[in-house]
Amino acid sequence: MPAAKRAVKPAKAKAAALRKTPRPRCASQPPVDLGVLNERLGYFIRRLQVWVFQDFIRRLASLDISPAQFSVLVVIGANAGLSQSQLAATLDIERARLVRLLHRLERRGLTQRLRSAVDGRRHALRLTRDGQTLLARAKALATQHEAALQQKLGAERHRLLLGMLREF
Repeated sequence: MPAAKRAVKPAKAKAAALRKTPRPRCASQPPVDLGVLNERLGYFIRRLQVWVFQDFIRRLASLDISPAQFSVLVVIGANAGLSQSQLAATLDIERARLVRLLHRLERRGLTQRLRSAVDGRRHALRLTRDGQTLLARAKALATQHEAALQQKLGAERHRLLLGMLREF
């Protein structure tokens, strides 16, 4: 079906299509039976995650920023002086991976690790001016991404899903 016709399906038809087995990539091939995967939440969450990440990466490609880097910049921007361990715990990022990520952001001149005034063994994280500028641009692009996701899911399902997933 052409993309233009798919875009005008009523909401009920779209919901029904979401419940069906995905269309084969080649029209000459029969549909693939997903078996018990059709009843597995994790399978469909993963499919949604793949779509979300691909769209996010595509939209922020001009800034050369990954979803993980965006999350780190957002949390540091909202919590100047946050320690690395607090950041790792908040975002559930393995500390060694976070250190590598912070090194990359520092090399790009987006973040700084400063000795904490409270505890000299800790580093206080903050965005540089370049980091603040890039984050503002990234937030604008991420807003476009979120609007596309909301359009794909529908406003009410987007709100419900966001509310449910915040509990994790």
